Amino acid sequence: MADAAALARLAGELGYPADETQTDRRLEHVLSDKDQQIFVAEESGGAVVGWVHVHLGRWLVVNPRGEVMGLIVSSALRGRGVGRRLMQAAEAWTKEQGGTLLTLRSNIVRKEAHVFYECLGYKVTKTSLNFSKTL
Repeated sequence: MADAAALARLAGELGYPADETQTDRRLEHVLSDKDQQIFVAEESGGAVVGWVHVHLGRWLVVNPRGEVMGLIVSSALRGRGVGRRLMQAAEAWTKEQGGTLLTLRSNIVRKEAHVFYECLGYKVTKTSLNFSKTL
């Protein structure tokens, strides 16, 4: 919970602004759910420079699988292996939970992220339209 402000700041860097109060509430919920995990990357001084949020989904029609709900690395440290190590942590956790696959979604405009994921061995498996409705 002590990292909420840093998580919010990094989310804002990627275009998902949130204040610390919102992030506190969301983080509390995520941390109370055994099927979700957040890993953070810290500099040697303890500053949070990246995070990954992974969720283990259980469906009727497929084996359990993880989904990366968010991956953010400080723009000042991209390209230095931080994202790779965070993804490795997400993969290991998913496997430990019995997951047989790790998936993620990436906005079509994030070309650099697509290259990054492909370098890690991820492949585009389908193109979808995302529908939403404000409730």
